[in-house]
Amino acid sequence: MARPPVDHAALLEFTRDLVRIRSVNDPDAGTTESEAALLVADRMRSWGWHPEVTEVEPGRLNVVAVLAGSAPGPTLLFEGHTDVVTEGEPGDWTHDPFGAEVVGGRLFGRGAADMKGGLAAMMYATRALEVAGTFPGTIVVAALCDEEEMMLGAKHFAASPLASTIDGAIVCEPEAGEVCIVQKGGLRLRVDASGKMAHGAMPHQGRNPLTALAVLQVELLDYEADLQRRFGEHEHLGLPYVTATTIRAGSIAQMNVIPRDGVMTLDVRSVPGMDHDRVRTDIAAIAATVSDRTGVALSLTTLDDRGPTSVPADDPIVRAVVEGHRDVTGTTPPFGGVPGTTDGTILLRDAGIPVVVYGPGGKWIAHQADEYVEVEDLATAADVYVAAALRFLSGRPGAVGST
Repeated sequence: MARPPVDHAALLEFTRDLVRIRSVNDPDAGTTESEAALLVADRMRSWGWHPEVTEVEPGRLNVVAVLAGSAPGPTLLFEGHTDVVTEGEPGDWTHDPFGAEVVGGRLFGRGAADMKGGLAAMMYATRALEVAGTFPGTIVVAALCDEEEMMLGAKHFAASPLASTIDGAIVCEPEAGEVCIVQKGGLRLRVDASGKMAHGAMPHQGRNPLTALAVLQVELLDYEADLQRRFGEHEHLGLPYVTATTIRAGSIAQMNVIPRDGVMTLDVRSVPGMDHDRVRTDIAAIAATVSDRTGVALSLTTLDDRGPTSVPADDPIVRAVVEGHRDVTGTTPPFGGVPGTTDGTILLRDAGIPVVVYGPGGKWIAHQADEYVEVEDLATAADVYVAAALRFLSGRPGAVGST
């Protein structure tokens, strides 16, 4: 079956349009990803598609389109997100973070790689297939909200009846040509410390919650080292981590006052084989020991729990992407892993959808100043999506080759 051509020039311009939108969830600035989501929906409507736009939370929109092929077959999901992280300090950039400048074959801007490039590529790949009218089965194109925070969009989509019909998903995050079949898990915890308020000059009359949290952080460094010894360095994901991301006083923060309350947040990044329930139990036990030593009550709350994912290399969706990459580039892609977490963790956990992560852009460039995507990578990814979709939907994903 001939591979339909993708309009690479239009793909690039649409990606630039998306990058120009500051789709940061920023309550202080009054912005969400809604403007980018509406642009996606408008482009879909211009093609005659009928996207469903759902407000998951105020100002947080999911955009989902369903395209039926010319014959019965499986259902394939292309998934991406419309939100981006903050640009940080604009002075750290040598290019306008929302200027979408193309220089030296690279498109610069926040979200160029993570992941407006992948989002646009999956849309234009699906459009090429639709115009050609050559695909069997069904393609679902989902541009979801809130991936960078609590993955509310993915959770909402995974709970929908449509999600139960999907046979495989390509998550179009930037992975530098790797076919990523594993992802780290993410366990987000909050530790609340309750002590006793006192004068800063008379600390013996109080129980300092910040001291207790500092002691806990030191103990967790030892626990992290123990996890790393036990589970080792994963072939594609590296080491597991237990990271304290914030420590702060509660309602009172004054230099000459020992506060009554304090809060710590923890970001645990796990690898396959790690049991989040066991990790949570271990950390609670360490916190109880610190409480006994300091007299400060420590309590643990789970903010989010996304287990690590692993999809077999011979799963049809993986084989389709591997062979699609070969069809387009003539080379065999390496298998890899996602060092963070994507919406794919939710799609697999909540809806049982096999996921593979593959998309344009470097896997280490996300969230940095001068983020960029290679224009050539953008075009290649879209072509691979077309080839992979044809293989998956026709039921001939290909054999697993050496990678």
